[in-house]
Amino acid sequence: MSMEKDDSEARDTAADSSDPQSAIRNPQSAEPSEDDESPDSDSASPPSEIRNRLSGHRPEDRWSIRFWRSVVILFSRLYHHLMVRNRNPLPMSGAAILVSNHISELDPVLLQAASSRLIIWMMAKEYYDLKSLNWFFKIVEAIPVRRGSRDTSSTRAAIRALAAGRVLGIFPEGRIETSDELLPFHVGVAVIALRTKVPVYPAFLNGTTRGKEMLPAVLSPNTVSLRFGPRIVLNYDDKSKESLEVATTAIQNAVEALRQQEMALARQKNVTV
Repeated sequence: MSMEKDDSEARDTAADSSDPQSAIRNPQSAEPSEDDESPDSDSASPPSEIRNRLSGHRPEDRWSIRFWRSVVILFSRLYHHLMVRNRNPLPMSGAAILVSNHISELDPVLLQAASSRLIIWMMAKEYYDLKSLNWFFKIVEAIPVRRGSRDTSSTRAAIRALAAGRVLGIFPEGRIETSDELLPFHVGVAVIALRTKVPVYPAFLNGTTRGKEMLPAVLSPNTVSLRFGPRIVLNYDDKSKESLEVATTAIQNAVEALRQQEMALARQKNVTV
């Protein structure tokens, strides 16, 4: 369930979509820049099934979500021994973005088990279209992303989800880590965060799922730790060209700080033993 996203797509979307902040707080349209394009209604809107789901009540109140969340909690905490180090800071209502490092295909399940809010994940379309799992991805409102192409519709669907007050989950590394170090973060999450002005919260995962293929990571018992961080401070009013890089660095530094805390705890335990 990799969250890969092309940086050029994110930058293009920042240029050719009107300010989605108006959809969240202000009914008036933002003044378009000279680089803005006028997308037709099909490209500016998310797929109809996503649009229909976003128009209803809180997804957490649906019986199907409550049922699957219970399954996810039992699966994560009992079978995979998920250890949540601290309180989840996500707000009880309203839009937010959760960013995390990416160590295995099991990550979205573990993060969802530690959250009372439904997290809407952006995922590769080839996984989303799997007949055996597509029904489930529709229930949890996942957003399919066409990798290797300019898929601005997925970014717009993410922005519409935030406008509807959802929590959006993103793995800014774009792929699963190859070592204990973080991979460089893509700018896509910064584009969405700065344009929607919603709060961004970091998380860090570490455990025995690291480096495993999808089936072993999901089916074999693991021990995983999860640590959350406070809201990341971003300058939402900065309109300079450098703002995306600055925000991306701030987001990566926040996740790196959690990694350092986890590594320090591991060293302390080794010394104690």
